[in-house]
Amino acid sequence: MSYTERLLCTSSPCHPGISPGTPTPKDPPPTPAADMVVAVCEDEVGALVATNARDAPAVVARTGGAHTSSPHARRSPRHPGGIAPATTGPAPKDPPPDMVVAVCDDDDEAGALVCATTCSTRDAPAVRSPRAAWALFVEESRRLWAIGAPIAFNIICLYGTNSTTQIFAGHIGNRELSAVAIGLSVVSNFSFGFLLGMGSALETLCGQAFGAGQVAMLGVYMQRSWIVLAASAALLTPLYVYAAPVLRLLGQDEGIAAAAGTFTRGIIPQMFALAVNFPTQKFLQAQSKVGVLAWIGLAALLAHVALLALFVSVLGWGVAGAALAYDVSSWLTSLAQVAYVVGWCRDGWTGLSRAAFTDLWAFVKLSLASAVMLCLEMWYMMLLVVLTGHLDDAEIAVDSIAICMNINGWEGMLFIGLSAAISVRVSNELGSGRPRASMYAVMVVLAQSLAFGLLAMVLVLATREQFPAIFTGDRHLQKAVSSIAYLLAVTMVLNSVQPVISGVAVGGGWQAVVAYINLGCYYAFGLPLGFIFGYLFRFGVKGIWAGMLCGTALQTAILSYIVWTTDWKAEASLALERVRIWGGHGHHEKLPSSDSDQDDAVI
Repeated sequence: MSYTERLLCTSSPCHPGISPGTPTPKDPPPTPAADMVVAVCEDEVGALVATNARDAPAVVARTGGAHTSSPHARRSPRHPGGIAPATTGPAPKDPPPDMVVAVCDDDDEAGALVCATTCSTRDAPAVRSPRAAWALFVEESRRLWAIGAPIAFNIICLYGTNSTTQIFAGHIGNRELSAVAIGLSVVSNFSFGFLLGMGSALETLCGQAFGAGQVAMLGVYMQRSWIVLAASAALLTPLYVYAAPVLRLLGQDEGIAAAAGTFTRGIIPQMFALAVNFPTQKFLQAQSKVGVLAWIGLAALLAHVALLALFVSVLGWGVAGAALAYDVSSWLTSLAQVAYVVGWCRDGWTGLSRAAFTDLWAFVKLSLASAVMLCLEMWYMMLLVVLTGHLDDAEIAVDSIAICMNINGWEGMLFIGLSAAISVRVSNELGSGRPRASMYAVMVVLAQSLAFGLLAMVLVLATREQFPAIFTGDRHLQKAVSSIAYLLAVTMVLNSVQPVISGVAVGGGWQAVVAYINLGCYYAFGLPLGFIFGYLFRFGVKGIWAGMLCGTALQTAILSYIVWTTDWKAEASLALERVRIWGGHGHHEKLPSSDSDQDDAVI
């Protein structure tokens, strides 16, 4: 072993065979050049990344029995003939096969994108026994639920905010209840889905940048997203202002439309709070700092209930008071998250930056792809309620679907948490250059989500004669719900897998591809099929739901095939390229896409 290897590995975990205190030759080890750093370590992926704040990347080379340096490596200004020597004195021996040599400037202020595959972040080992598989399953499950459980709890608190608003509105009067329900479910949900989708671009960028070690870029990404989402909220404002005439145009009752218009105009500030909330939330999720989101969500829910009691019950401000409570609690949530970021996330938050105003159009395009993907999913099941509203016995049809969607919604909160968790895990691991770890995370979360979905299906089928009584005392409606319970059971299985696969897509940066798949499966196949079954074949609500389920099943099958056939090493390479490009480094090359590739790997 060379002096350089011995020097490095006595103080680092690079080589498993060397430990601190290993005897060295009598001659003193050579001293590295003043501003150079050398890292030598085994690595399964076969590449290290080092960035330079001023010019092209430093040399990164994969060796194969002899020292090999890439022709793309940066030439040192002090050594124009080639790569700057790492040491003085006798030349070090060639590193052994499958070793990685990285040379980078020590004064690199951009922070090194060293982290793709260093010794401390080497890829997960291959699973070769049932015992190893079980250990992997337990460890990965722990990581997933550590992220997913707080996110799911935060979503429940958000759901509780909407529910309590409707409860207090219901105590004002039936018209006010209808107005608030329509304002939240139609107008607010539309903007909520769009802004959430626009903010989901950060799940890809922040997650992969964090995995690659470029933590300082997270704050810049978040500020870009603030700008983009604030502009999006401004564009959506007319929908809130003119909600009343739009609802009247859609056939809504005059009085309800007017009250809904008053409420939606009152919650415009809440929409702008979401423009701050979502990017900050994704910033924290990418770093697995999700516990604080759960606590803030709980505090916001309690504050919201107190504000509703004050404004609606005590002061008697009616629908306007409910809207004001909604605004205040939403801004409290957003400002609390920002305060935590500024005060306790010093690595990711380095202050306001002019860099946030660069590459905005490219950021908008990625955000739009995320928004389209998510909105096509969210609006699909909403259309089920719309279509059933035109059947002959519309009241029973809509009420039975509403009860089933309520149950499905509670299950969905769990899987939205898992979706966010797997998005974080995949983006972090790909950004770290750990393709096998990414694949394992996907396998574990799919196994768990499918198991939960099957359990939910069994519970629904076993209690199909009993659970409708929880929601209604009408025997006719209970019977109608029981008759479509088997469709609810199938929906719960599909919806256990589909959100998780979408989370994998977000973590991998596949939003544009998934958006096209959603458009084709949902709106070109499932929706027309549901219309044909429900209206032309006169199967009613069962036909509409069955046809739309076919669209969901097709989408899930296609995405499952894509995940199954994914080259995770290629995805790790693409993630590193994405981090380099969005981090302001324009030169990039791919990592080897197979174990047999013994060529030099330069990024």
